[in-house]
Amino acid sequence: MLAILLAHVVAALMAPVCVRYLGRNGFLVLALVPLACLGWVIGNWNSDATTHVTWAPGLSMNIDLRFDALAAIMSAIILGIGSLILVYCSRYFQDDEPRLGVFAAEMVAFAGAMFGLVTSDNLLVMYVFWELTTVLSFLLVGHYAERASSRRAATQALLVTTAGGLAMLVGIIVIGQSNGTYLLSELIAAPPTGWLSQVAIVLILIGALSKSAVVPMHFWLPGAMAAPTPVSAYLHAAAMVKAGIYLVARLAPGFADTTAWKVTIIPLGIASMLIAGWRALQEYDLKLILAFGTVSQLGLLIILVGIGSPDAALAGMTMLVAHAFFKATLFMVVGIIDHSTGTRDIRKLAHLGRRVPALAVIAALAALSMSGLPPLLGFIGKEAAFTAISTTPTLDSGLRTVVLVAVVVGAILTFAYSLRFVWDAFAGKQRTEPSNAVAKLHPPGPLLLAAPAILAVAGLVVGIAPAHLGTLLERYSRTLPGTGDYYLALWHGFGLALGLTAIVVVAGVALYLRHDLITRIKPARRVFGNADRAYDATLRFMDRTSMRMTGTTQRGSLPVTQATILATLVLLPVVFLALGTRSGVELRLWDSPLQIVVGAMMIAAALGATVMRNRLASVLLVGMVGYGCGVVFALHGAPDLALTQFLVETLTLVIFVLVLRKLPAEVDDRGAAAFNIPRALLAVAVGATITTIAAFATNARRATPIALDLPDAAYNIGNGKNVVNVLLVDIRAWDTLGEISVLLVAATGVASLVFRSRRFGAAPRVSDAPAEHLGMLGDQTTWLRGGDLVHPRHRSLVLEITTRLVFPTMMVMSIYFFFSGHNAPGGGFAGGLTAGLALVLRYLAGGRYELGEALPVDAGQILGVGLIFSAGTAVVSMLLGAPVLSSATLEVTLPLIGDIKLVTSLFFDLGVYLIVVGLVLDVLRSLGARLDSAAESVTTR
Repeated sequence: MLAILLAHVVAALMAPVCVRYLGRNGFLVLALVPLACLGWVIGNWNSDATTHVTWAPGLSMNIDLRFDALAAIMSAIILGIGSLILVYCSRYFQDDEPRLGVFAAEMVAFAGAMFGLVTSDNLLVMYVFWELTTVLSFLLVGHYAERASSRRAATQALLVTTAGGLAMLVGIIVIGQSNGTYLLSELIAAPPTGWLSQVAIVLILIGALSKSAVVPMHFWLPGAMAAPTPVSAYLHAAAMVKAGIYLVARLAPGFADTTAWKVTIIPLGIASMLIAGWRALQEYDLKLILAFGTVSQLGLLIILVGIGSPDAALAGMTMLVAHAFFKATLFMVVGIIDHSTGTRDIRKLAHLGRRVPALAVIAALAALSMSGLPPLLGFIGKEAAFTAISTTPTLDSGLRTVVLVAVVVGAILTFAYSLRFVWDAFAGKQRTEPSNAVAKLHPPGPLLLAAPAILAVAGLVVGIAPAHLGTLLERYSRTLPGTGDYYLALWHGFGLALGLTAIVVVAGVALYLRHDLITRIKPARRVFGNADRAYDATLRFMDRTSMRMTGTTQRGSLPVTQATILATLVLLPVVFLALGTRSGVELRLWDSPLQIVVGAMMIAAALGATVMRNRLASVLLVGMVGYGCGVVFALHGAPDLALTQFLVETLTLVIFVLVLRKLPAEVDDRGAAAFNIPRALLAVAVGATITTIAAFATNARRATPIALDLPDAAYNIGNGKNVVNVLLVDIRAWDTLGEISVLLVAATGVASLVFRSRRFGAAPRVSDAPAEHLGMLGDQTTWLRGGDLVHPRHRSLVLEITTRLVFPTMMVMSIYFFFSGHNAPGGGFAGGLTAGLALVLRYLAGGRYELGEALPVDAGQILGVGLIFSAGTAVVSMLLGAPVLSSATLEVTLPLIGDIKLVTSLFFDLGVYLIVVGLVLDVLRSLGARLDSAAESVTTR
């Protein structure tokens, strides 16, 4: 199972390259990946395989995969139809299709994410795959990003399914924490009881129903028809919309007999089936007919898999397979019609069947299966559904009757719009000549017809001989409580199911013949409202609410906003501290007289910064406070923290200076004099509050500090003696990964604010300077090449010489800090800061051209490579048998060198090093080189 997931990851990464060199034929190569994985699924159909990989045990995020009967059914649909859709894509698209390689990667990645979803036994891991399908669906639906309709459809699908997914996440956490396990197998084997579990199940069902477009969260699916047809055929017929059905089917053996389950599943399933079926009869766009038909049939599937009896589960799985066959086929047929004629409007199609008879046969087979006529698989499933509902012991007699009547009415609607789809799209409709669109069509090629033809014929073949399919599906249905005696067959004799089928056929034909009345029935207000307008109204309400809240809390005054935040910081902790239980406070004010001296200097610098009007002087005084904090760290025996503090403070001062170059030297505070006393009082209150909270928090400790165990843990688990560095790259590596990601986002944000429309790229080199500037350069030896392009008034020969001598030393020191950090003061962060300061020195001495000479690489590339190294360590550690983002040790013996012990966290630290260097370079080129360039342009003009 892991191999299948990895195969799809590799195929997704290689897809752009494959499509770039092979064009649309690259889809044929990519189709081999899910096809080969389908072979594994078929070969292991009757096995109950499990896979366990330790990922993050403390977060219950171990990768637990389980391949059982239900996973086998879903995997076969996902991989089998996925491979056919990729073959279809190879002729649906042209070679000049924009972003075709990215589209191919997203399709393959979606197949892998769906496989991971249906095989995950860990609910948290399943949720990760669940949201991956949401994101990939957003990208695929919005493939035509230049179209407003595609952007709206993609955003709508993303918001609705993500909102449902968040509700599901809350339910997962509630049920997992309250029962002590997140494994689906354990929860279903011993279902939890109590009101809290009922609430959790309802929340999980909300996520499932939103994914499967069940009323009232159905409206995103018709909107998603703005996507390319292969996306609709795969995601919205065979794969993504089945994710909610799968989750309901997975949970049904343990929770189908609960009241909350039935109250949620049955009414919403019936509403979806009837409302969407009615809407399908009112549409003229072939794709929208299928979209509303999909919503209707998803409602039927939810009912069948949610009833909770073995016979209903068998009927549900049969209809699931049948629906995947005929609905994917019909969507591909619509794509071919649109591709050949340029329209999907049934009013513009006439005599299409005569022009393309093969396509008409394929569509007829699929539509007959959808309408439930023999000998197609849809008939087998519909007969099973009628029988299972009428005999199920899990529903009382009254509810059984209501559900059966609703399903029969839904089947009548399905028959009517199936007939309408085939007849109105392919028949002559009392015309003697083909319509203009049909007359101009270009016939589809055999490879474009192959994929829908295979699925349509499969529905016919399996329908004629359904016994083998029944044997495969019964492995799942037998997991439901109770006994089931129904079996799949083409003929069960005369009975209730066959009688209901006759009623469906007669009523369906009559309804189609009078469907013109339905299309004319357009009441002023819809009986059940308009979900799409409700969605728009909800977004408008949220926008208005957020605007009002923002207008209330943020008046446009930075001092007022800051004062509000600080006042809240003072009031809330003080009130809770005064009302709550407090312990005594014991403080040791100092350990040595030197601390008093340093503290006094820090206080004096802080007070001086508040009264100083010169901006640069204020920044220097604030820097003194930071340096004093570093001295305190050193006095307390924390040289690593002290080193980092000194480096950060120095770099911060440089950034301040870069910004202050463009600001007036003096602060104009004439209008703020009246607020000096309130500001001073607020500042004192904040300082006193923080100090008081720290004192009480320190004295509130009752347990043995975990810090006492960290040195041993760092050495024995993280293979390092430097506790701080081991904490950053091993024990708390998840936190560090999040922090460096924030650093990357901050660097990108700074660049976006400064460059606005595009990234500035790498800093310019001397060779990029204007011709008149290059004339200043001769063949003489210079200390810094960029220094010759600096105006003589701003040059410092002493600084250039010092920089030329000090820069290599600083770079060697940064490398030393990087390699020694695991066992001595240093690490990737300290090493990166040292290298960054070396770049700062080169920039200050030689200007922006010297920065390009020092490191002629785009900062964004350095940031990206650093993040890849840090995140990639997670996978490497796992493959070496260690928990994710923890240290795995490699020991080798080399000739002449001896024993070498390599810890994987070194590569995590390398990522940190690169990200810090990239951040400094990004800031220098944004606040330094870019502003210098702008200043030169102004001077030239």
